[in-house]
Amino acid sequence: MIEAKGQGGQVNFDGEYVTITRKGLLARAGVGKGEKRIHISQISAVQWKPPGALVNGFIQFTLPGGNERRSRFGSQSADAAHDENSVMVTKKQAPAFEELRAAINEAIAQRHQPAASTAPSVADELLKLHQLLETGAISIDDYEAAKAKLLNP
Repeated sequence: MIEAKGQGGQVNFDGEYVTITRKGLLARAGVGKGEKRIHISQISAVQWKPPGALVNGFIQFTLPGGNERRSRFGSQSADAAHDENSVMVTKKQAPAFEELRAAINEAIAQRHQPAASTAPSVADELLKLHQLLETGAISIDDYEAAKAKLLNP
């Protein structure tokens, strides 16, 4: 489990769920106290604004059907502070959040990888049989029998 504590909230990632937990006075002043769990399949993007010398940064999770709006220049961090899917980050906290972000992005990418097929297709098997026939490794009778078996299981 990866845990990153931010300004007014913390984010945990267990490989399947992202959990945003808010406690204390800063949570009440911002979004509100509580816990939000988001399954990794529901996260369509992770926005990261690194903290600067004068301004905190944030990590923000985009969900399908979410009500996102584009922030005006200079108000991006202030808007994120009031978003339930964002956690503010100070410069000191940034390394933990960068590790968290990398793990979440990797999990999102893995979910979009096509599953590797372990069984060869019928077309691949027919091609192999034809190559064996061409090289003389099997007879025409063996080829026809194996082909019939593949096409009529």
